[in-house]
Amino acid sequence: MSIERVAITPEAAEIIDKLRDRNGELFFHQSGGCCDGSAPMCFQVGELMLNETDVKLGRIHGCDFYMSRDQFEYWKHTHLTLDVVKGRGASFSLEIPLGVRFVIKSRLFTEEESVILGEI
Repeated sequence: MSIERVAITPEAAEIIDKLRDRNGELFFHQSGGCCDGSAPMCFQVGELMLNETDVKLGRIHGCDFYMSRDQFEYWKHTHLTLDVVKGRGASFSLEIPLGVRFVIKSRLFTEEESVILGEI
């Protein structure tokens, strides 16, 4: 049995489809830095350079999802769900012109999930 670290809501998937039609292949990065703090940001593939300090959490709706290693240390015990809400974020993410922004909803992994992930 494998445990997914990241999931997506149907509403967020709809926005990704619109963005992919306009921009091509996409990916997400959650840095925990400036702008919207730890808001997930959507980029065209190649728009943001990734390196050994980034951790790939998984793939959602055809998009890789990354997080900085430092941020991952804080979030590694949580399951993340990408969602979308109305309103403008303060980031460089591709959804901003649509009047929406991506957000993360999180929950702690259960003890069973943590065992499977090798964290206990």
